[in-house]
Amino acid sequence: MAGVAVIGAQWGDEGKGKIVDWLSERAGVVVRFQGGHNAGHTLVIGGKTYKFSLLPSGIARPNKLSVIGNGVVVDPWALIDEIERMKSQGLSITPENLIVAENAPLILPLHGELDTIRETSNAGTRIGTTKRGIGPAYEDKVGRRALRAIDLADTAALKAKVENLLAHHNALRRGLGHTEIDADVLTAKLKEIAPKITPFLAPVWKRLHDIRVRGERILFEGAQGALLDVDHGTYPYVTSSNTVAGQAAAGCGIAPRAISYVLGITKAYTTRVGEGPFPAELTDEIGARLGERGHEFGTVTGRKRRCGWFDAVLVRQTVITGGIDGIAFTKLDVLDGLKEIKVAVAYDLDGKRIDHLPAAADAQKRVKPIYEAMEGWSESTAGARRWADLPAAAIKYVRRVEELIGAPVAILSTSPERDDTILVKDPFAA
Repeated sequence: MAGVAVIGAQWGDEGKGKIVDWLSERAGVVVRFQGGHNAGHTLVIGGKTYKFSLLPSGIARPNKLSVIGNGVVVDPWALIDEIERMKSQGLSITPENLIVAENAPLILPLHGELDTIRETSNAGTRIGTTKRGIGPAYEDKVGRRALRAIDLADTAALKAKVENLLAHHNALRRGLGHTEIDADVLTAKLKEIAPKITPFLAPVWKRLHDIRVRGERILFEGAQGALLDVDHGTYPYVTSSNTVAGQAAAGCGIAPRAISYVLGITKAYTTRVGEGPFPAELTDEIGARLGERGHEFGTVTGRKRRCGWFDAVLVRQTVITGGIDGIAFTKLDVLDGLKEIKVAVAYDLDGKRIDHLPAAADAQKRVKPIYEAMEGWSESTAGARRWADLPAAAIKYVRRVEELIGAPVAILSTSPERDDTILVKDPFAA
């Protein structure tokens, strides 16, 4: 049995949705293992665009089982809205092809409100979150006061659990100068949504074990990127979960040995949404060009992404912390037409050359990229499906990236379309 974990190798938005969808043809099951509806995965299939947040990208494939694991924080209202939206686009979503972990923590309206209060406050650090309540929901999980999906199946005991949660949140809201949450009102909302969610609930750990025993292939889909990992990312400007491949096992209740290959997704350049350090950021016309050609706007928030040159220092680091065996290189076509392309190969920190991003936030702000310049190409790479279709300079660029990051290119994506993909090494056959 082969299990492949797909993670972002930068700050997210690398094109994981398309790659997961493309790989899901080779798998029987697709599992989301962390994050929440702050994620945004866009698929373009036959000219039709699907935008997912909570749903695994494999849901676009017929006869595949999609799984939302316990490592995901689930907003039940957002999930039902997304299911209905996808149904309106012609996708069939039922408990036969989608299951949700019984022990997944819930995101409630109060979590989004708290997220917004913090992000709009003049006090503290603004992280640049999506204000979807992801962080506060994970806080409640770790604080052992969260409501979990299975709690919706026992509505008689629901109010007591809501009151236990509000003992914390109402005290916090009072301190922040906001009105308290009424336990009866919140309980009523949960009872209303419960019948729509409970049919999808299942013991995911057991179902996945049975699937492994049968020898089926499993595809583990991560959200965000390794540089947003709460431990290994650019802290504090990170998400609230572990985004590296190590989370794939814990986030769905399966053994680490079930993951036989880790595929890291990386753009041919670099983007970031929100606050935080970005050593190779470009604020000139080239940065604007990358953003325009790459359509760099967040799937979930619509926020404009910051753009810059490919940073081999960062990706070399995420190859190590993410356990990446090979990469899927996306959006190569965005670089078409540039006379010169630069790659960050090291950093200058206060006059000293270093080969990694330091852990200290202040030091991260001070590092300056040391670039290596390469010849660009004038030919188009858009839609290429064979190495022979690529310009020699583009191939040279890809090969140099492989050398710098210490990982081979397994897949090359040349457009958002599902089939505009060059397979170098099948992760399921590794």
